Amino acid sequence: MKFKDQISLVRRNMKKNRLRVFMTVLATTMGCAFLIVLASVGFGLQKSAVNEIEKQQILTEISVAGKEKDGKKEAKVGPSEIQNISNVDGVKAVVHRIFIGTDNPETSPAITFKNRKSNDIRPFLTDMKEETKADLTLEKGRLPKSPDEIVVGYHFGKTLLTEKEKAAYLKHIQNPDTEDSYQDPKGFTGNLLNQTVSLDVVKMINGKKETKTYPFKIVGIAKKPSLEYVMDTNILISDKNQPAFEAFTGEKKTKFDELNAYASSIDQVEDISNTLKEKGYLVDSISERVKGMNVFFNVFKIGLIFVGTIAVLIASIGIFNTMTMAVTERTQEIGIMKAIGAQPKIIKRIFLMESAWIGILGSVIGIFISYGISMAANQIIPMILSSTAGSKGFEMTFSYIPPSLVLISAVISIGVAILSGMRPAAKATRINVLSALRREM
Repeated sequence: MKFKDQISLVRRNMKKNRLRVFMTVLATTMGCAFLIVLASVGFGLQKSAVNEIEKQQILTEISVAGKEKDGKKEAKVGPSEIQNISNVDGVKAVVHRIFIGTDNPETSPAITFKNRKSNDIRPFLTDMKEETKADLTLEKGRLPKSPDEIVVGYHFGKTLLTEKEKAAYLKHIQNPDTEDSYQDPKGFTGNLLNQTVSLDVVKMINGKKETKTYPFKIVGIAKKPSLEYVMDTNILISDKNQPAFEAFTGEKKTKFDELNAYASSIDQVEDISNTLKEKGYLVDSISERVKGMNVFFNVFKIGLIFVGTIAVLIASIGIFNTMTMAVTERTQEIGIMKAIGAQPKIIKRIFLMESAWIGILGSVIGIFISYGISMAANQIIPMILSSTAGSKGFEMTFSYIPPSLVLISAVISIGVAILSGMRPAAKATRINVLSALRREM
């Protein structure tokens, strides 16, 4: 019997009892769809977590938190380490920043602009050449070219308050329930580019404050942070001003408050991170975070696929029942095929092709249904969460179906369908020819 004749016979046999075949295909479809949708939750949550990490950190950025020395961890590193890190293959820039002032409110630096003042700032000394190499992105303006030019954070203007705004804000903080109509101050909403601001640096001498003012011109505004809850109030000042600040404060800083290496491409981040770790540096990068997170999500996804496979196995009971009934109903037909010389392997193949066809049809329909459920979930669930939480713009991928998941689910569903037909197919090959021919139609 030719292969095309076998296919024609399979199609004819499956049309004999369409309702039973339909119900079996439906069970397989539901099992495959359940497997894909369930596992897609794991893939979706992993995708959301990775996207969240990528928003928090630049893809090519490798943060150096310190270094191990003689078995002890140093909190920060100094200028002597810059060249060592720069020499690592793939590193295109090493950005090092030093915080001006202290976290003590008494000696914290302040910015004055016209009749507005801000203490909620974080001024840093940095090497502007390295910032340029690291591709510091700006919302407006340009990078500084001289020591008296600075770049301010995207939310810098919001921190510039008048005395009246500051007093109302402090009053609200102290008594938040007394003023229902209170609104947070908007700060300075005008154009800050090319404006001159005054940085007030404070030091304590014999319990008395001494302040020195340094004028700077704003030439650039940093790009808006990708995360809505992040407030960027940094001020980037050329490190050429460091001697002047140290001369006034009398404090020489030998350690960096922030140290980041930048790779030439995302593909080099992992290699650079591994090299720096071998040198004893304590590093944090996208690859480090994603690697640790992927271990958890891989176990989670395997668990979901295992649970989903149980649904497919339940559907296999229907396939086994359908194929067993088909063998019983076609006993005389099988006897005739054997009588005219059909080999047992041909008979077995025909029944396996029938069970495989049920698995294929159920998988294809299940895949389409899964994509529909996935798209609906990603549209509806965020809307429900936004309405219940009272927040707008809730963005999260709850269900994601990669091609690998489709392939795995199809292989499991079709494989289980074929295995379910193995025993009935083997039974068909053992039917006695004489007994089958004597059976009434």
